[in-house]
Amino acid sequence: MGKLKFIKKKHSGRDVSGSVVVRHQGGEHKRFMRVIDFKRDKMDLAGKVISIEYDPNRSCEIALVQYADGERRYILRPLELKINDLVKSGMNVEIKPGNAAPILSLPVGTVVHNVELTPRHGGRIARGAGTHAIIQAREDNLVHLKLPSGEVRKVRGECFATVGVLSNVEWKNEFFGKAGRKRNMGIRPTVRGVAQNPRSHPHGGGEGRSGIGMTTPKTYAGRPAVGRTRNKKKYSNKLIIQRRKK
Repeated sequence: MGKLKFIKKKHSGRDVSGSVVVRHQGGEHKRFMRVIDFKRDKMDLAGKVISIEYDPNRSCEIALVQYADGERRYILRPLELKINDLVKSGMNVEIKPGNAAPILSLPVGTVVHNVELTPRHGGRIARGAGTHAIIQAREDNLVHLKLPSGEVRKVRGECFATVGVLSNVEWKNEFFGKAGRKRNMGIRPTVRGVAQNPRSHPHGGGEGRSGIGMTTPKTYAGRPAVGRTRNKKKYSNKLIIQRRKK
């Protein structure tokens, strides 16, 4: 895979002209991007976990794996994966944390993460700390997958997934402590819409403390912010069996 680290370039939410196009970004600490192996395409070759590391670019921990041919790759670390454990990708692998296989070959009830939506395009689903998806049923070449949001959707059976729950489960309970730590992470202050003036936000204006003054809350650009905002013509609607919880 070549170099496993490179310096992350800062954009601070601005486009080529220097205009702010994404609010609340800017000023983060210098950091390295780690190249993560989301595809897990090193087939039928065992790899040994040689270190477990912190990655500032994601919420879960990462593991450095050295394969039998000497190549090293970073993978997302499942909860039970430890140093000196062996991991493997393939069509018929042992069902244990860190191993990757097509979801059609995994038994119903298996807990997985880093699930592909398009075969061999790399994992897209369940990549955050403490998240996982559950294989619920099989239907021809499709698998029913319960996602972390509670949504149940169909995924093609040849898509790869990695067994296990992702590490750093307590991340969601972390207390940041001070504003300066958020600034080091590249997050600038966020002002509530109701505290702004009418030209800056649809919720703005009014005398003293006032509510949003409208039945449907809006984003700063005027689009609906709550309720069912999903596109009714989205291509993947036919694959969704049960929508996520409100």
